Amino acid sequence: MFAVIKTGGKQYKVAKDDIIIVEKLDAEAGKTVEFGEILMAGEGSDIKMGDKLKGAAVKGEVLEQRKAAKVLIFKKKRRQTYRRKRGHRQNETVVKITSVKA
Repeated sequence: MFAVIKTGGKQYKVAKDDIIIVEKLDAEAGKTVEFGEILMAGEGSDIKMGDKLKGAAVKGEVLEQRKAAKVLIFKKKRRQTYRRKRGHRQNETVVKITSVKA
């Protein structure tokens, strides 16, 4: 059984016991989260989409809240002695999918 969920502006294809890294969710480590927007679910050739997904649910357990790897932003203009170096680390949540119901 798999499902396609949408969270943080991105879509993820998940199944039971998958570990995914998503945009930061408001939940502490060890808490259960339920993903509200399910786009598609099914198993094999039995795939449901749209209005047929009324009872569908995907639940997961938050494993940890962390920061992603640093992304460096470097700006330079040649012959102008202009150099700027900045870094950014995005907050992210690691989730283990515990159940997929279609």
